[in-house]
Amino acid sequence: MMLKLSEKACLKAIKKGLLFHAVIEEAFEIKIEDYGFFVCTAIHNGHQLRKDLAKKCVLSDSERLYEESPFTGEMISSMPITLVALDSRYEYDLNQPAETCIYKEAKQVWSVPLAINEIQLSVNKHALFYRVLGALIKKVEKLHGNCLVYDLHAYNHGHMAGEISPPTFNIGTEQLDSIRWDRVITHWNKSLGMTNMPNIDTRSAIDELFFGRGYLATFVKQHFKNTLALPTVIKKVFMNELSGEAYPLVLDELKSALKQIILANALYFAKQGKPNTPRHKTQMLSSELEPAVLKLDKKLHQLASGISTLSYINPKNIVREQKRFFAKNYNYTPEFDYRQLEINPFEFREQLYRLPENDISDISIQQMYRDTIDSYATKIDLLATVGTENFLYNSLRYYGEPSEDDIQMAHFILYAKPFEVFEERTIDALSAKAYFLTALEEYNIQCHVEVTDKIIASAMVDNAKKTILINKSMKMNQMEINALIHHELGVHMVTTVNADLQPLKIFKLGLPGNTYTQEGLAILSEYMTGNMNLPRLKTLALRVIAVKMMINQYDFSHTFKTLMNDYGIARDEAFRLTARVYRAGGFTKDFLYLRGLKDALKIHSKESLEGLYIGKTSFAYLKTINEMTERGMVTRPPHLPMYLKKDMGLKANPILDYLMHSSD
Repeated sequence: MMLKLSEKACLKAIKKGLLFHAVIEEAFEIKIEDYGFFVCTAIHNGHQLRKDLAKKCVLSDSERLYEESPFTGEMISSMPITLVALDSRYEYDLNQPAETCIYKEAKQVWSVPLAINEIQLSVNKHALFYRVLGALIKKVEKLHGNCLVYDLHAYNHGHMAGEISPPTFNIGTEQLDSIRWDRVITHWNKSLGMTNMPNIDTRSAIDELFFGRGYLATFVKQHFKNTLALPTVIKKVFMNELSGEAYPLVLDELKSALKQIILANALYFAKQGKPNTPRHKTQMLSSELEPAVLKLDKKLHQLASGISTLSYINPKNIVREQKRFFAKNYNYTPEFDYRQLEINPFEFREQLYRLPENDISDISIQQMYRDTIDSYATKIDLLATVGTENFLYNSLRYYGEPSEDDIQMAHFILYAKPFEVFEERTIDALSAKAYFLTALEEYNIQCHVEVTDKIIASAMVDNAKKTILINKSMKMNQMEINALIHHELGVHMVTTVNADLQPLKIFKLGLPGNTYTQEGLAILSEYMTGNMNLPRLKTLALRVIAVKMMINQYDFSHTFKTLMNDYGIARDEAFRLTARVYRAGGFTKDFLYLRGLKDALKIHSKESLEGLYIGKTSFAYLKTINEMTERGMVTRPPHLPMYLKKDMGLKANPILDYLMHSSD
């Protein structure tokens, strides 16, 4: 919650070590989420001008904005301690000493000379800022011994011509103790130079255009021997410097990059200066979920909960249409019926894009929510077109389509010669239910298990009802039922139960790409426990082939016959596989199982996948999830699949392991 505080209240809060986010005397904003050892400032970010001064200012809003440093406050918003100016530098320039902080004749700002009382009020606000900054640095030095200040500005470059483009980042070191802090400055410069932004060649330089002669660096140098200020000017590649409009894609990339670069450099500073502080990046950030995150999370969950893709896409008349297809000797296109959508897609999208994701200060968390909102907008398009010719287009938008690598991998697996003895399928649906009920005790999970004729798959998890559904007509052998338990219970139900324990509901709704990730993890669970055989792997490969045939506009009957005649699939299984792909108008999801397994194996070989089990997550956000977990913002998953339990001694089939890694 943003407070409004007087100078006295602000200084008192800093002295007591309180955490707060406030506007001070309407002049600047200060946020303290944690008393770490580094401070970020954006002293030219402000644009507001007092009414009495605005009447006398000869410059237009756009002319003032041109010389200011807009968006620099946003660039540091992820950091735990920030000071962001709200007043324009044309009222008083915080990077000038008090005696010259008011522009008078040199810049021809005013139509008439300012009155003494008007000047004094601005000078007082200048002094206020530095009293607060001084108190803050004093507090930080007392706690940690050393302090680091990132002093961010922006500069115009459109008028500059030359063979060499001006640097993207310029560090001014003229007032710094370059001998003492040489390694930290070099590290900062090198890290900035490695920043990647869309269609921009990035370069960082030291004292090339700007030399760090501003007053903030002077103030720090004069008053604090154990504090390093790093005056850094950023070229306005993130905006149109003439109109003042941001380039959102560039700005977001820059904010994300600066978050990581500042944390890495601060950690490097800690090792050099040896302040009494944690030595890991995530430990330098707040562990509290900001109110803006909780507010958005609640609103998003209220809006999007209960939207289950499969409940709308699974045909209601699958059994009848299968009988009719067989009765007509496979020369018939099934006419499936679907549940009606109970949501107005136009209103839903409108409400989605009204959600206040911009209020979230941490760029990583903000981007996760922003992407999820976009994903749900695409998802509602998918559901709104079930059973129509537009469904395939929206499925391609939401799930994608098989790549050439996916197709080649599928063919490679399908060419593999059988090496296992087939075990007869004697386990029916009721017996499978008994196996699941026994496994629930081992996982220490409470949920329902039901037998139904309303699904195409052998089994599936109904997340909303916490129920495992088993296909009434299914028949399996022992390995297949073991695999199904590790798949449905060990991943899909585990992540459903874990998501309920999280403080954020976004992990119940599902992050973008959660289907691909969930299925990849579920197949990985089968694979790593030794409960996958070659026929199962070939089934995943055939799904890729079937999706490709559907996209290539082969009809239902042709694809069914191809699977049965060319690949030797049993009639019932060929129908089930074809129906999975052709339902709703062309459901491309099924190619993701094989790709998901391949990518899950790749990531598993390099790092822990544990964070992905906190709920309905995504490979793409593992880094953000791990950061949030380390910061204490999310709960570590109490339930895990069996293959991650070290005492289980489970191993993948070595022949299948060879096949999977040979197909890379």
